[in-house]
Amino acid sequence: MRAGYAGEQATIRVLIVDDQPAVRRGLRLRLTLEPDVEVVGEAQDGAGAVSLARSLRPDVVLMDVRMPGTGGVEATVALRAVAPGSAVVILSLYDDARTRVRAQEAGAAAFVAKTRAEVALPEVIRRAAGGRG
Repeated sequence: MRAGYAGEQATIRVLIVDDQPAVRRGLRLRLTLEPDVEVVGEAQDGAGAVSLARSLRPDVVLMDVRMPGTGGVEATVALRAVAPGSAVVILSLYDDARTRVRAQEAGAAAFVAKTRAEVALPEVIRRAAGGRG
């Protein structure tokens, strides 16, 4: 988290990764409502996420599970190596035990079903940012 000016709270830098432009746009718009969250970039696949995370050093990466090319689970494993200070929060329409276990084994800090993202996501991002590294 980047410290703000005196009296301001720290800003959580977030990278959004999803192959659907409408989902990325919706997440960005939702997160602009949070005063302590700044979206610093977007990627459409896991390979793009790894590349951007290397240069942007986000506090939290919001990662879709299923994307063309490098998927979210594989990208999470790669991110642990190239951006160990970035916590990964997996977002998925597939809210099943197998997907949750795969995300956890890959090193994700949290898992959020897309059907609950609007309500749960801000708090999950804050918890993930607080426990990274």
